[in-house]
Amino acid sequence: MMSDIANKFSVLINFPDLPPDELGKQAKELTKTLTFGDKSDLVMKELIVKMQSFPTWPKRKMTTIELLVFLEEKNLEEVYPNMWIALRIAVTTPVTVASAERSFSKLKLIKTYLRSTMSQERLSELAIISINKEVSKQISFDETIYAFVARKSRRVKF
Repeated sequence: MMSDIANKFSVLINFPDLPPDELGKQAKELTKTLTFGDKSDLVMKELIVKMQSFPTWPKRKMTTIELLVFLEEKNLEEVYPNMWIALRIAVTTPVTVASAERSFSKLKLIKTYLRSTMSQERLSELAIISINKEVSKQISFDETIYAFVARKSRRVKF
């Protein structure tokens, strides 16, 4: 899954080394990937032309984040809008996928067949505790119980 995404976005950092026909093929694939329905985030022909006229890179091989920072530092976002959009999507996609996968993995561990009757609120809270277990290890259960009892105390005062 992640390798497919990396392959589709690889044109953004490999374009200086690609022959024109391969650049066109990969740019078309990227444009198709970033299309929903009949609306695309990119204009393919403009993307290809801009990649072919891109200035010399400060260093030979750059990562997507370095290229994004380069465009921002040189104020080239408006000159290369399609690259700007594609690079922003490329650098945020893996983070989004990883956090979602981690959440579903934790939910799968928490909600087993035997626990299928728990409420949505409790399931969400258990998932948050499980995902942030480093923070939950620092919580003092005695202090938490004491604070809960102090708030919920229904003693009758004489």
